[in-house]
Amino acid sequence: MVNMAQILKSKNLATKFQIMVEIAAHQPNIQQKDIAPRLGITSQAVSEYIRELIKDGWLSSEGRSRYKVTKEGVDWILQMSRQLHSYAWFVSKVVADISTTAAIADSDLSIGQPASLHMKDGLLFASKVIGGKGAEGIIVTKAKKGQDVGIRNIEGVIKLKPAKVTIGKVPNVQDGGSQSTDLARLEKATKKARLVGALGTESLVALMQIGVKPDYIHGVREAAVEAAYCGLSFLVVCGDDKVPIVAQRLEEENLDYEIVDLRQNLPKASPNRRRSL
Repeated sequence: MVNMAQILKSKNLATKFQIMVEIAAHQPNIQQKDIAPRLGITSQAVSEYIRELIKDGWLSSEGRSRYKVTKEGVDWILQMSRQLHSYAWFVSKVVADISTTAAIADSDLSIGQPASLHMKDGLLFASKVIGGKGAEGIIVTKAKKGQDVGIRNIEGVIKLKPAKVTIGKVPNVQDGGSQSTDLARLEKATKKARLVGALGTESLVALMQIGVKPDYIHGVREAAVEAAYCGLSFLVVCGDDKVPIVAQRLEEENLDYEIVDLRQNLPKASPNRRRSL
């Protein structure tokens, strides 16, 4: 069960979060009277919240109507937004159980027919084979094999084990970039992954040198998260300096990962694994 975001449990925190976001978007010149109507509260209430936020260390005041979000404030906003994102994802799954869910028909299906749901290659399929321990529902739109089909009244849980993400670490350009990358080891890593993402120019060029076109060059971290949740193994090829931000994002989602060093002239080290939580 996903825990509800803290700011949804407290009106005080929710209002503070909204004020912080407004200030972050318009800092440093934003007046309390401009924030109040956007949030549906009085200017006096905004003033009181801002005093608390300054006391909390999340805002700093640089004179009249000049406020800035501190580093601690940014960290808190990100923490709250991640909680909201995780809870929103959970809610979408819950709502899917009581609304119409789309899947790919694994065979010809008719309206009113019971069907089972399963994941394959990261996609949701509906099958007329019933009797397993997974999720089942009722077909509400007729479909031929391979077409999209609607299912309602879903019960049970779709069996899906999150996949592991591999972070392939290549040298930054000042350390040789793609020219100092062990291309043989990189090629071996790409063959083990279902999807490949390149984060940075050095990584993209290294993949090009072995004839691999990455599936993603933008939004790589989020793509890796979504793929892992769908059970698809993902290789993120990135420079040494980008490894921590990729690892942090995966740890936020409690996903398993390993780091493989792809620099030349290094012994084949055992994978660096995420600490079990």
